[in-house]
Amino acid sequence: MMKVVLVLIIFVISTPIVFAIPVVQDPALVIEEVTTELSSPTSISFVGSDILVLQKNDGKVRLIRDGTLQINPVLDVPVSKNSERGLLGIESVGNDVYLFFTESLMDGGSPLGNRIYKYSWDGTNLINPVLIKDLPDTPGPNHNGGVLTKDLDNNIFAIIGDLNRNGVLQNFVSVDPPDNTSVILPIDPSGPILAMGIRNSFGLTIDPITGNMWDTENGPSTFDEINLISTNFNSGWESIMGPATQEEIDSLPGFENFVYSDPEFSWEDTVAPTSILFIDAISFANYSDSVFVGDCKNTLYKFILSESRDSFVFSDPDLSDLVLNIGDDSEEIVFGNGFGCITDLEMGPDGFLYVSSVTNDAIYRIMPADSCIVPTSGDMTITVSCTLYSSIIVPGSVLVQNNSVFTVPSGVTLDIDFSQNNLSVESGSGTLIKIGGKVS
Repeated sequence: MMKVVLVLIIFVISTPIVFAIPVVQDPALVIEEVTTELSSPTSISFVGSDILVLQKNDGKVRLIRDGTLQINPVLDVPVSKNSERGLLGIESVGNDVYLFFTESLMDGGSPLGNRIYKYSWDGTNLINPVLIKDLPDTPGPNHNGGVLTKDLDNNIFAIIGDLNRNGVLQNFVSVDPPDNTSVILPIDPSGPILAMGIRNSFGLTIDPITGNMWDTENGPSTFDEINLISTNFNSGWESIMGPATQEEIDSLPGFENFVYSDPEFSWEDTVAPTSILFIDAISFANYSDSVFVGDCKNTLYKFILSESRDSFVFSDPDLSDLVLNIGDDSEEIVFGNGFGCITDLEMGPDGFLYVSSVTNDAIYRIMPADSCIVPTSGDMTITVSCTLYSSIIVPGSVLVQNNSVFTVPSGVTLDIDFSQNNLSVESGSGTLIKIGGKVS
């Protein structure tokens, strides 16, 4: 069962030991602990209501079903785990599941390549692997990227870092052909490189409203970035990180028809930004014009989008240059703290925000404090007023008791099998079905 986070979480970032409990700034939201029994979780993906979780160093894909971490993995692949190698990225389309990992002959062995496989989910295991893309892994061992995402048409994209190479895709003059490093590229179906000049990234996502692609990018000792990705985008590395001078732009050697543009936001002092996510859920309606970004220094950020959703707007004049400079106040963009190193942000089918932390070996979910929790079996008994934030099929009857009010908001359907179950409202309690809400 999930439980509210009330214990002290210990995690390590860089060298200090930090004691923290995850918190968010919005008092209308609460954080629940889904599990803290993972081993270095990287990415997560929902297949129906199941959660598939990747463990970086042992190559295991774990299953969380009905809120409980299952004992046996649904897949175990041999991975090279040195530095940033390992089981890195996951994306799903229906029952098709894509994995990005540094393949090896044995766990901890030498790398065979950064490879993307497509599997089928049969409800119990990931089966029928098909190699979709074979990407470089050397010299490395860091800057493998590894994040996967899908666009509004369910096309799959991957991002990979520079692997410490110095070629044309890192904005060097070179006679060597492009080698699929420092790029974003379509995987299924395959296609030409979408973006180049990327040092490394742990965040890639699609705006559900516009279809625009965004990424996060990790700088060396200065200037991490958030970028809006257009076709034939040149992110500037190794010549540029952060906003560029015209002289720096003019110095780029140029490659084909790729064009540089400044990041939409930068941190002068690096924070190691990771996952990036747009919120599109009734439960987070107040954040429909925001984008969330995690980092590896405890923090969950929130950025407010412009009306055209291609830039950010700030009220703090210190951020008007689109840079959090050393000495600037970050209060406006901080949404939460205490998460350790965030590796993934995902919206669940329940309408809640899920956060994975590689340092805490944990997954948390952030949800409205008045959320109704739907049982996996039996009756749904409501004794405290709550709101149903996602459409569901209730496994039994719904019983509203103890002077509570059960609210079904617009856009949400409560499905009850009235041939066997019922909606029972005790005297003094009530059910509020708002316009656009539905009980069937």
